[in-house]
Amino acid sequence: MRYKNGLVLLKIANLALLVLFPVAWFAPLLRAGLLPLFGLSEISIVSGLQSLWGSDVFLAVVVTALALFAPYLKCIGLALVQLRLLDTRALPALGWLGKLAMADVFLIALYVVVVKDVSRTQVEGAWGLYLFTGCVLASILLSGLTERRMRG
Repeated sequence: MRYKNGLVLLKIANLALLVLFPVAWFAPLLRAGLLPLFGLSEISIVSGLQSLWGSDVFLAVVVTALALFAPYLKCIGLALVQLRLLDTRALPALGWLGKLAMADVFLIALYVVVVKDVSRTQVEGAWGLYLFTGCVLASILLSGLTERRMRG
């Protein structure tokens, strides 16, 4: 009975991520602007991708894969494993998808550090950055716990 209850909680948490990831994509990741006096404009993953598609298609493809497709496909794949519609042998590959999503968090953090060093520019993290990071970390944790529950 304990095994079944634990797996149900993992399923619910994973399905919650399918709702939270899209919220994180549209939430403000960063506030950026020239000089703090002029106010800061908010940048989300989606608004950043829209800008990237106009200026650097290669980087836009990479960020789209890392920020949108990798974490969402991982959650869908994990749900399929939890529902026993996909074999548990897929869990290592799903784990890699979660790590790819973490690379996007690294890119955003790197952007903040680099831009902060440029004069007359202010960049600060917003709540969406923490939501997206939390979703990615929760996804990695859920896949590890799911693997442990289903194999052990």
